[in-house]
Amino acid sequence: MDFSKAGELMKLQQEAMKVKKELENTLIEAEVDGLVITVNGEMKVEKVEFESDALIGNKAGLEKAIQEAVNKGMKKAQDVAGEKMQGVMQGMGMGDMLGGLPGMTK
Repeated sequence: MDFSKAGELMKLQQEAMKVKKELENTLIEAEVDGLVITVNGEMKVEKVEFESDALIGNKAGLEKAIQEAVNKGMKKAQDVAGEKMQGVMQGMGMGDMLGGLPGMTK
């Protein structure tokens, strides 16, 4: 077994865990028609709130706003996660591996 490769993998795992912790604490807001969805960097919805009562009582508008806000928040969270992981992967000389992964950019 090549111990230098094992050391590199261990370092990569440590960096990935560090990024995971950062992503847990990264909050991203997405707003659509007064509905604000807060998503963390791990793409979990943390909070839902209304800035006004405009959508309350408008079932179709509320459904559309929820769908659009969640999708917008998830996309932003993917972008943030991709940027953070790209830094780790490039630091390990593996930056070219990210091109085909969703949410990851070169």
